[in-house]
This record gives sequence, C-alpha cells and structure tokens, in this order.
Amino acid sequence: MTAPRYDTILITGAAGRLGTELRRGLAPLARKLRLADVTPIKDVRSNEEALTFDLADQAAVEKAAQGVDVIVHFGGHAAEKGWDDILNANIRGSYHVYEAARKAGVKRVVYASSVHAIGYHKLEDQIDANAPHRPDGLYGVAKCFVEDLGRLYWDKFGIESVMLRIFSSFPEPADRRMLWSWLSFDDCVRLVAASLTAPRVGYTISFGMSDNTVKPVDNRLAGHLGYHPKDSAEPHRARVEADKTVGDPTAPAVQCLGGWFVELGHPDDPTND
Repeated sequence: MTAPRYDTILITGAAGRLGTELRRGLAPLARKLRLADVTPIKDVRSNEEALTFDLADQAAVEKAAQGVDVIVHFGGHAAEKGWDDILNANIRGSYHVYEAARKAGVKRVVYASSVHAIGYHKLEDQIDANAPHRPDGLYGVAKCFVEDLGRLYWDKFGIESVMLRIFSSFPEPADRRMLWSWLSFDDCVRLVAASLTAPRVGYTISFGMSDNTVKPVDNRLAGHLGYHPKDSAEPHRARVEADKTVGDPTAPAVQCLGGWFVELGHPDDPTND
C-alpha cells in the first residue's frame, strides 16, 4: 500500500455537499483529515478530527491550521447571499484562511472558486483562465476577491494556490445547462486530488467540469495539474432532453456561463427575500 502523501489535510466546509464527498475521496492522501465547518460534522471516522467554528473567527481559523500540510478551502456560503453574509463568510473568512496558512507555514491552498467569478462571459466566447473577471453577483465578487488574494499570497509569500472554478457539481445533470456545466462528484474528487498531488502548481486557475461533449472554456492553462475527468453528461442527455421546455436562446441565463445567476437582482433588495 502506498503511504499517504500528507500527514494532515484541513478541509473547510467539510459538512457541505462537496465537502462530504472530499472526506471520502481524499482520505487515501493523508494520515488524518481535519474537518471544519460552522455546522457540526457527524459520523467522524477514526482518521478524522472535527472542528466547529465560523470562518469569521480568525483565532479559530488560525488554530485549525496549526500542524496541517495543505488546506482544501470549500467553506463559506455556496450561493448568492446578502452583503453581510458574503462579507463575513466568503471574503473575511477566506482572508482568515490565507493568513492562517501564512502564519502556520502551510505551502498550498486548494480553493473552491466558481463559474460565478466569470458568469457574464458568454458560452461562445471560449475563454481561458486569462479572461478577465466578470462576476454575476456578490457571491461571484467574493470568488474574484479570493482568486486575487491567492495570487497575492503566491507572489508575496510563496503559498501555492489552485483556484477551482467549479461549474455544476451534483449527483447527475439536472437540466440542459448541466449537459455542458456538469462536474460529477467523482471528477470533483479527482480534480482536488490532482491539485494536491501535482509537483508544482504555483498559482493556477482550473475550470471544474467533467468530460462533457460541449466545452465552453479552454482549460489548457491548468494542464500541469494532471486532471483527467472520467465522467460525462452524455449518458444523461436523453433523459434531460426529454424535457421539452426550451429556454429563450436570447435570454441572458441561456447565453452566459453563470446561468440564472445573471438574472438575479441585488440580494439585499426586499423583493429578493
């Protein structure tokens, strides 16, 4: 049996949908997984330890990072929220993660960024990782902030970062958009594992999708990660397309990478409660 690559991996957001999958998939890479979430984590296994705290609590984040080798940062709100929620959990909380990494001597962070950092780019633009940010909401703004934060901490402090722009990671494609945007749970694990095991990542942005037939982005600039998706939305196409509901091809939600996020109003407006 191959020895674990790391002694301890810290996973933030470990109680969430993807964090739960990472607990399973990353276990072979470390002797111990340190799990963190604002929600108590259930069914802690023998190779795990669980911590419950808010990412806005800088002291708690710094304590959690002590003695870990790498941080897989999937914590924070996973959808559009009001400004105060985004500020505290996604912006301030991510700053705390990077400061904790710097103070604890952690040399690599893998971050769950999002398509919503680039949501207003159109499908036919065929962008790559050098395309400018075009966030489609406050959630997307937070992802842009953390991508730039990771760039700063690589350039100034030598902490490697992989920014995973995850598109749609669910058990299976749920609609027509996911025929191109889907990232299977197993491919999500493969993507994070590649980000943890690549010999050098420096500062890397990678698009997170499975091997779907339609490819609206160019991921060549992350080729050094060695990520090879094995799943595809194609086996689900007939089921999805059996739904005869066809969206207006001129609608922003159909044209843009961010989907329906681009049509949301400001989350703090009373009409969006």
